[in-house]
Amino acid sequence: MSQLITNTDQLSTRRHDLDWLRLIAIIILLFFHTGMLFNMWGWHIKNNETSASFQYWMIWSHYFRMPLLLFISGAGTFMALGKRTPRQFRRERFRKLFIPLVFGMFVVVPPQIYYEHIKDYNGYWDFYKTVFNFVPYPKGSLSWHHLWFILYLLIYSLLALPLLKYLRSEKSEKFKQGVFRLLSSPAGLLFIPAVIMLVTQIILRPFFPEETHDLVKDWAFFTFYFSFFIFGILCYSNSNLWTAIGQNRKSLLVALLFALIPFYTCYFHFRELITLPWSMDTVGTIFDVAAIFVSWFTVITIIAYGQHYLNRPHRWLSIANEGLYPFYILHQTVIIAIGYYICQLPWSIAAKYWSVSFLTLFSCIAFYLILIRPFNVMRLLFGMKSKSK
Repeated sequence: MSQLITNTDQLSTRRHDLDWLRLIAIIILLFFHTGMLFNMWGWHIKNNETSASFQYWMIWSHYFRMPLLLFISGAGTFMALGKRTPRQFRRERFRKLFIPLVFGMFVVVPPQIYYEHIKDYNGYWDFYKTVFNFVPYPKGSLSWHHLWFILYLLIYSLLALPLLKYLRSEKSEKFKQGVFRLLSSPAGLLFIPAVIMLVTQIILRPFFPEETHDLVKDWAFFTFYFSFFIFGILCYSNSNLWTAIGQNRKSLLVALLFALIPFYTCYFHFRELITLPWSMDTVGTIFDVAAIFVSWFTVITIIAYGQHYLNRPHRWLSIANEGLYPFYILHQTVIIAIGYYICQLPWSIAAKYWSVSFLTLFSCIAFYLILIRPFNVMRLLFGMKSKSK
């Protein structure tokens, strides 16, 4: 058989670096969402005292945390297709994504809305009845909140199914060779995907500006994240390209450090820490362009270094990796529930931040180990495979 089949089989095996990076990305997400209680951005609930210092690291992580998860999800979706037929693949996506999404919208997410409007109700059950009015948030109580990621992943997987089938066929060999020629050099790997993303945003953002952001209608947002998902599929489906990413890691890191210069220079201008000789609109445009490049440069650099240093198993990595999806579904609700009470205490911001972070971590792990992992019904609702008898 052709080398293509060998490469495909090789890339269908477990990648420990992606497991590690998925774990790291979820941990970043935990600390990021806890930081939303204390920074100066709007969120569902806030501490009385806020601090701009959170935003200096959160602004960068804001632009790579979800793109990184979507890139990894693209690679994982390529593996998930495996030897499944399209029908089997769609059934697997329904079980893993659609069921947890619906369960989450009616069980996991409502407490977040309750704590946001807790003063308007006599108790949780008084509030919960309003969920079944089926009025979308923020006017009503029905929402997917952070579970937008699951919704988008479901849509992306179905949209990408023709590409996935093609990449797993022998017909795609010339296409893969062409992609390798375009993306195997540091310049191609850095700038071709970033420029494609930039062009999509230039076309779409005038019609879908960030201030009118709506997950249902925002095609700029949808396309931006879809790009990371597709490049995750493309990069992972080609073993030669995947190897080239790791080999070019030093060049990728240098490019990322240079991209962060205009990114943070513009952000410091917004924070009035420095002054640039341009209008706010011009600085805003420079920042938006730099943010797109920083997003891609950060993701591909993390992937490159993860491939080089993290592709090794650990005895508890598979257990942790199995629980990451339920952890993601639970974490924001737990942060808000715990944060609501912690934020009322007369503690410093630092004490509250670390308390909420670690209490959320331990609570989600305990909930997973005690109430989700042992029971097949709960495993189904949280998108996990059934436990063998």
